Amino acid sequence: MKRFKYSVSLMMVLALVLVFIGCAKPPEAEQNAAKTAMDAAVSAGADKYAAADLDAAKKLWDAAEAQVKDKKYKEAKQVYIDAKAAFEKAAGAVEAGKKAVTDEATAAAVALEEAWKGVEAAAKKVEKKMKAQKDAFVADARAFGDNLKAVKEMIAADPIGAKAKAGELKAVIDKWEAAIKELVAPPAKVEDKKKVKS
Repeated sequence: MKRFKYSVSLMMVLALVLVFIGCAKPPEAEQNAAKTAMDAAVSAGADKYAAADLDAAKKLWDAAEAQVKDKKYKEAKQVYIDAKAAFEKAAGAVEAGKKAVTDEATAAAVALEEAWKGVEAAAKKVEKKMKAQKDAFVADARAFGDNLKAVKEMIAADPIGAKAKAGELKAVIDKWEAAIKELVAPPAKVEDKKKVKS
């Protein structure tokens, strides 16, 4: 008799567990809230200006999605809540990230302008030696001025693009600094040239 009561009790507990497991539903509200927060973060520019925060939030999202597939709904619910908070943090970090990149691009534009003034001053000193390169230098100087102006105009709307374009202009400065340095360098002695060829 005791065994029968024990068996019935065990069957009832198992039935209740199965009913409880069968009734568990995916956390759709939390999933939708996290998805909305993710979309808002991406549209705010978190992929450009708060990439680390966005990546951390996406890892949480992926973990929650995996838990839903494994039917671990209770765990997934909490991870979706955490993901939503992480996406909101990423969206909030966009302004600070954009300001930092804007400051970097502005500083790069100022540094480029100063560096180009130095290149022009050095070019004037070796103007007679630059006869063969004068046309190329004048063309690059004109293009540099136009491109620097474009960089300055881009900073407010697209600081990342402005920073990339500033990097291209730095290559022009490096090219002319090297060319001028070569023109200024004393010619190698005939003996030195023979040693180099040996």
